[in-house]
Amino acid sequence: MPAPTPAELFSGLSAFPLTPFRRAADGTDTVDLDAVSSLVARCASAGAQSITVLGSTGSYAYLDRTERRDVLEAAVAASPGSPVLAGVGALRTSAVLEHVRDAEAAGADGLLLAPVSYQPLSEDEVVGLFDDVCRRTELPVALYDNPRTTGFRFTPELYGRIAALPQLAAVKIPPLPEDPAQARDVVAAVRAEVPDDVALGISGDPSALRGLASGCAAWFSVIGGVLPGAARRLVERPDDTEADPAVAADGHPWQPARGRRSRRTSGTGAPGLPAPAAPRAGRGRPCPRGRRAGDRAALTVQP
Repeated sequence: MPAPTPAELFSGLSAFPLTPFRRAADGTDTVDLDAVSSLVARCASAGAQSITVLGSTGSYAYLDRTERRDVLEAAVAASPGSPVLAGVGALRTSAVLEHVRDAEAAGADGLLLAPVSYQPLSEDEVVGLFDDVCRRTELPVALYDNPRTTGFRFTPELYGRIAALPQLAAVKIPPLPEDPAQARDVVAAVRAEVPDDVALGISGDPSALRGLASGCAAWFSVIGGVLPGAARRLVERPDDTEADPAVAADGHPWQPARGRRSRRTSGTGAPGLPAPAAPRAGRGRPCPRGRRAGDRAALTVQP
């Protein structure tokens, strides 16, 4: 099967599954590769246009190189025929490039890169990071803008500088304003700086409809990693809220994520996984038990 073009790769639903863990009685935890495979296979069978592992939802920042490579190899094996994107962000550029090489060797179809740092980064340093990656891979690269997590804020002009690099194929923008006119203005400002052949994708599940309506080609979705069928139907029929109760106006599958990080919410509702599915303690606290029950009830819809 030929590799997807960047336009095909960065369009429609990109589902972001969790990286589930098992915790032993002594407090140690290990990646549950069987659960990774199950979640990825579910996304593939539901028809997600791509599957992104090792994003923020996939806890990439908490995994060592071997764990990340194992997750990626399991994901590629579990989704034959479905494109897989790999998050490659890390604190050191040398580590980023190691993850790029591992993604290439595992058979990933594209890369997702965020500017991860401990000390604040300058714009020139971020451009340098993307330049180092884009000039060392033949895979298409998506710029991952997640200011809540990284603490770095892009401007439309900076998007444009990075989008001029070879292999830069998509820009994943953060959640949009709730006002539709303001949302359109934000997307238009980005599009004015970014070439037409570089796709725009929306993240932050409650912003999905506004992003798609404002000109974004892709939805990078946390809830799509848990309920990929419902999320795909929403991408295909964004105005038909009567088509499926899972995407009705008063029952969007991401509603539990409002007001808190959606990775924790998705961990409570991942089908067939014990709660919490996400790593614990230094790797992220689970949802409180009472909230967990409410989230699970809200996520009880057809896949």
